[in-house]
Amino acid sequence: MTGYLFRRLLQSLVVIVLVTIIVFILLQLLPGGPAHAILGPRATALQIAQFKHDNGLDKPVPVQYLVWLDHLVHGDLGFSYKLNQSVVSLIGERLPKTLILTVGAIVITVIVAIPLGIVQAVRRNTVVDYTMTGLAFVFYAAPPFFLGLVLILVFSVTFPILPPEGPQGGFLDALSDPASLVLPVLTLALLTIAEFSRYMRSSVLDNVTEDYVRTARAKGASERRILYGHILRNALIPIATLLGLNLPLIFSGALITEAVFNFPGMGYLFWQSAQDGDYPVLLGFTLIVSLATVIGSLLADIAYAVLDPRVRYVNA
Repeated sequence: MTGYLFRRLLQSLVVIVLVTIIVFILLQLLPGGPAHAILGPRATALQIAQFKHDNGLDKPVPVQYLVWLDHLVHGDLGFSYKLNQSVVSLIGERLPKTLILTVGAIVITVIVAIPLGIVQAVRRNTVVDYTMTGLAFVFYAAPPFFLGLVLILVFSVTFPILPPEGPQGGFLDALSDPASLVLPVLTLALLTIAEFSRYMRSSVLDNVTEDYVRTARAKGASERRILYGHILRNALIPIATLLGLNLPLIFSGALITEAVFNFPGMGYLFWQSAQDGDYPVLLGFTLIVSLATVIGSLLADIAYAVLDPRVRYVNA
């Protein structure tokens, strides 16, 4: 187990280094170079030269990378000259709000989707299964902006019981106004519940036909014990993968959902920065989401090893 985790951790570190190299290359490929792209088209030659000198951009490229990497290690992701604020502080303001939105949606998804998937598998090819499957396909295929607008139309216009806009202000303001969180969280949750429940149903059905299930039945174990004591653990493996792959969503936010509900999170920040050409924010955002993707994959591997001991033996 220790050797398996060490190899996975080492591989993740290698990928992280590659990610930093790719992001640095993207920085060098900005239109007109980093200095011109960050300062804008109205910057004078003197301003660009001073910017290059202050940020070490007049040094050889390998030296620039090492200097940039040193800044990253010390938490410096750059500076947004359009917003006159460091990228770290911008992310620090938006990330807590995104965490409320995405973590809440994922928690609801896990609580609802796993039992739904089990019910669909246990009652497969029945009216209950067909109904839940049909609803899952509808929500899975629905564009996020369309689902969000439908929820606003129903619960804010037709039946004005919930605010049509996400909470504004800071982190504490969002917590103090839970009603305004309901629709954006529900929009994300409905989309992911449809996905997770389908995976859970398929996983349970795959495990029902395994030899260990037939052996448990032959020993006289009850169906409930077989389901919750044997099948459930193995059936959760795909869910662990989905949760690991959804980790970037926790940090990046849901761009379309945040835009629909005017929710000032990470996704909305990325959208505004893309419109304004705020490259330091875009690259800092890309780096964080890339690192979250690597960490999410690592956590999924660890969950695999915990839930399925065969993974440890195969990779030993």
